[in-house]
Amino acid sequence: MTHATGGPRPEAGPPSSPASLAEHPVQVPSRADGVQLLGQSEGSGYREPPSLVRRADGQTLQLTRLLYLVLEAADGNRSVEEIAQHATAGSGRLISADNVRTLMDSQLLPMGLLRLADGSEPEVRKADPLLGMRFRYTVTDPERTRKITAPFAVLFSPLIVVAVTAAFLAACWWVLMVKGLGSATHEAFANPALLLLIFAITILSAGFHEFGHAAAARKGGATPGAMGMGLYLVWPAFFTDVTDSYRLGRGGRIRTDFGGLYFNAIVAVGIMGLWWATGFDALLLVVVTQILQMVRQLLPLVRFDGYHILADATGVPDLFQRIKPTLLGLLPWHWGKPENKVLKPWARAVVSVWVLVTVPLLLFSLAMMVLALPRLLATAWSSAARQQELFTESLSAGDPAGAAVRVLAITAVALPMLGMLYILLRLLRQLVTGLWQRTRGNVLRRTAAMGVVATLLAGLGWAWWPDGGTYRPVQPYERGTLADATTSILPAANTVLREGSSGRTVALWPEGAAKPTRENPQLSMVLVPVEASPGSGPASSPSTSPAAAAPPSWVFPFDRPAAPEQDGNQALAVNTTDGSVTYSVAFALVWAEDGDPVDTRNEAYAFASCTGCAAVAVGFQVVLIVGQADVIVPENLSAAANYNCLECVTYALASQLVLTLDGPLSEFGMAQLAALWAEIAEYGRNIQNVPLSEIQGRLAAFKDQITAIVQADPRAAQGSTQTVTPGPADVPAATSDPTQPAVPASLAPAPPGTGAQAPAPAGTGAATAPATQPAPGYAPPSYAPVETPAPTADTGGTAPAVEPLPTANPS
Repeated sequence: MTHATGGPRPEAGPPSSPASLAEHPVQVPSRADGVQLLGQSEGSGYREPPSLVRRADGQTLQLTRLLYLVLEAADGNRSVEEIAQHATAGSGRLISADNVRTLMDSQLLPMGLLRLADGSEPEVRKADPLLGMRFRYTVTDPERTRKITAPFAVLFSPLIVVAVTAAFLAACWWVLMVKGLGSATHEAFANPALLLLIFAITILSAGFHEFGHAAAARKGGATPGAMGMGLYLVWPAFFTDVTDSYRLGRGGRIRTDFGGLYFNAIVAVGIMGLWWATGFDALLLVVVTQILQMVRQLLPLVRFDGYHILADATGVPDLFQRIKPTLLGLLPWHWGKPENKVLKPWARAVVSVWVLVTVPLLLFSLAMMVLALPRLLATAWSSAARQQELFTESLSAGDPAGAAVRVLAITAVALPMLGMLYILLRLLRQLVTGLWQRTRGNVLRRTAAMGVVATLLAGLGWAWWPDGGTYRPVQPYERGTLADATTSILPAANTVLREGSSGRTVALWPEGAAKPTRENPQLSMVLVPVEASPGSGPASSPSTSPAAAAPPSWVFPFDRPAAPEQDGNQALAVNTTDGSVTYSVAFALVWAEDGDPVDTRNEAYAFASCTGCAAVAVGFQVVLIVGQADVIVPENLSAAANYNCLECVTYALASQLVLTLDGPLSEFGMAQLAALWAEIAEYGRNIQNVPLSEIQGRLAAFKDQITAIVQADPRAAQGSTQTVTPGPADVPAATSDPTQPAVPASLAPAPPGTGAQAPAPAGTGAATAPATQPAPGYAPPSYAPVETPAPTADTGGTAPAVEPLPTANPS
């Protein structure tokens, strides 16, 4: 629906043509061709109702009573003196011929309502508001529109309106509250042809929506104009010119505004009948699209139906022209000015509320558009690339319907992005040209204005500069709250979690892995961030050197893992140097004699806070229990975390083997174990040259070899029927930037000076046989395998992505 209102103010600029009545006096002023006098606006919210005039281009202008009288008398037959007499009689004030010439030169001529002094038609400048429809294409002229929409006027009979409204409300309740949309959605997306049918019906219903406006205008006695299509904001849209509805009273105008929504309800009721006849559940999605269209149209913030309903209800045709006067009227020094009393009190109250709600929301939407545009563009590009792949697959499979759906999906992704870019560029252009024109002739003001523009451009460049994470697609695990949208630009302070308090965090799980639930929880270790304190950081000895004043190297928002306890084994790789690779390797062989508690811990932690870097931690521990042990609770932990990390990889692998032996190994078994452990130690010293994807498998092979030595030793495994059932106990954890593979095939050795050293594996010393033998009948050597891989993905560098999972070996 289109209402063309407004027009340039007298101070808006010079006339469209320099010719004026004063320069070329004529005795018979005449209106321009196509100018229609609509008369005084009925049900107006102004104290003095304006009179409406429509130009040949369809633009409707509001005139004061005096201007309307002058234009009314300028019929090409009356002189200026006669026009003055007509205006005097109509207004009750004495109007001279000079007054008439002034009004014509300063207002009517710039508006394009009068012919020029030489008798030619004026060049008019139609208003081009930012929130107006553009790229219009007329499909039907006014005459054809009247013929097409005439039969639909009967649908506005009160009985039919009541019946359709009741049926629509019942259909909405049944579809949304009883039937549901599950089967409809499944059926539509399982058959692309049905999806295309729903899309086509939705487009046609949008055109039928415009029929409703035209038929409602005709029902009230107005004459609808042209119908066509164009682009509104970012979406293609249909329009109908119902400017003539201004001839109607408030009730007739509001009926015209609601006509489109009423026809959406008719479509929904008709679709329900079609569903009842065919049984295609996918058709029910059309009912939902009609509801969504109606909800969108009722928004009064932009020129949808809700905007026109509010404008006609208050009698203020163009609400956007009232924004500036309303905001200025709120200032104390403007309270007593006459322009604040133009509207009736109740109309002014409604318009003020609309302005105070609309302006902040539009400004907030604009700000969010600017801040989120880089990530939205990246997400749109990623989505379009995915749809393009599916499009190619559909073509290869000979599925034209599926290919058409992918084309529509790409279009739906591209249009909003293009629309946002267009709006921002148009706003910037209007700002620059407006400031340039307003500061014409004043060098100081123009310099200040261009300084403001330069500052604005610098701010946009800062917000949109590609710094590695700006143009990153939105990830499925991100919440997308308002705070998240602004954190990337203005990081919030004091947002750490506190121990003992509830809060939200990000938990990442491997794709396809079973996620924990309230009924089936999973044991996990949580690294609780702590606030930095003056005494935080690693312990250091007192020093008077300059290095002692350097800030602590621990930059992560959680405590450093505690040092390993006795018999514990820990690999801790921390990398804060860009472009480097850091390895930490810790291998240990632990013997537990008869009766000793087995509570040893094997740990591997890899943390990185850098760009283009990697941190790798590998902890390998073998625990051999000789004889009886009442307490066996070994722990195997790993954690990998990225914090403010871009294009980086962190990989932590904790691998633990626990075996129970009936007795000490023989000398031959000890020799075999010593030789194997020397091989394992050599492997650990050169592990930085091994691809990450091979480390876990190689450690598992070492476990199998150790288990085979124990099984083959007659002293460790007494009796020919005793067996050992090996199984790895590995806990890998990995994090990576989303643009990089989580576990690359290999990592190049770090360049000299980067600190990428692979320390020699740490052991507990030589293995010795215990002095006592286990009691007869003791259980055979065994261990319980535990394998819980826990890879995690980086959260984008704004928070650590930690997903360590402890495992307790009950053997």
